[in-house]
Amino acid sequence: MSDTPKKLRSSTWFSDPMHTGFVARGWLKNQGHPEQMFDGRPVIGICNTFSDLNPCNANLRILAEQVKRGVYEAGGFPLEFPVTSLGETLMKPTTMLFRNLASMDVEENLRANPLDGAVLLTGCDKTTPALLMGAASVDLPTIVLSSGPMLNGKYENRDIGSGTDVYKFTTELRAGTMSQTEYLEAEGGMSRSDGHCMTMGTASTMACMVEALGLMLPSGAAIPGPDSRRKRLGHLTGNRIVEMVREDLVMSKVLTRAAIENAIKVNAAIGGSTNFVVHLLAIAGRIGVELTLEDFDHLGSGMPLLANLMPSGQYLMEDFFTPVGCRRLSPS
Repeated sequence: MSDTPKKLRSSTWFSDPMHTGFVARGWLKNQGHPEQMFDGRPVIGICNTFSDLNPCNANLRILAEQVKRGVYEAGGFPLEFPVTSLGETLMKPTTMLFRNLASMDVEENLRANPLDGAVLLTGCDKTTPALLMGAASVDLPTIVLSSGPMLNGKYENRDIGSGTDVYKFTTELRAGTMSQTEYLEAEGGMSRSDGHCMTMGTASTMACMVEALGLMLPSGAAIPGPDSRRKRLGHLTGNRIVEMVREDLVMSKVLTRAAIENAIKVNAAIGGSTNFVVHLLAIAGRIGVELTLEDFDHLGSGMPLLANLMPSGQYLMEDFFTPVGCRRLSPS
């Protein structure tokens, strides 16, 4: 095997001595990037789904800066860009209608620009599979950093879960057993920090899926959004993507049949969302791994349920992450 490093995609743009290089380098210099940024170092695209219309992903603007620090430290050149953000809390009738549109946005941005690797900043339900699908079609070195789950909701000195207790409270309000004032107090305490739903709904399930697939650094799925450890994870994610480019560790080398089978087993063990099936099938299709509905039954049906998490259980993602919570997560 040759020890000659693989030529970077970005060199087609930045190493050209004539017109293409003049334009590519010159226009980026108007953003303050100095000459050494174009010396052949890996160029990392930070694919950001931050949006004021998507509260689950609101902290990604901050996390993007942490990723950039890590990329610079590792000798890379980070370039952040926005893509379609799908926020389940506001978009009607469902963001599922736009998942493939967001996927196309990601794919074409990665394919058309001078990028050697990608960091996908995800969070709310469909942003994760959409970004993975688009990136899989391009097959660059890719890593994911999610916004993380919110802190546990609080009401009347007890934990409440997003996407779970809201239905209970609405039913009680309609039945007259909960006042409008109490309803608003619960509303104010449910979503009390940055991050996506803190139940094991689709957002947390997708984050766990990504970690089980090997596309996220360890513990990345469960660190709460406002926890400083998520910022540190962002820095380390920036370090790692530069290494992955140098290793030529493209998505197709990570998203193997074995990795996908591992994710199916993990999802069964944590009691993840059934939406997992729909999205993993799509991701497998993009990367070229054969996967059927029968595989989910064959691989997952015999797995024991290890996590006692809402909506089917008692605890929340903050408990899932903390050492104390890990000790009390066995099903009752």
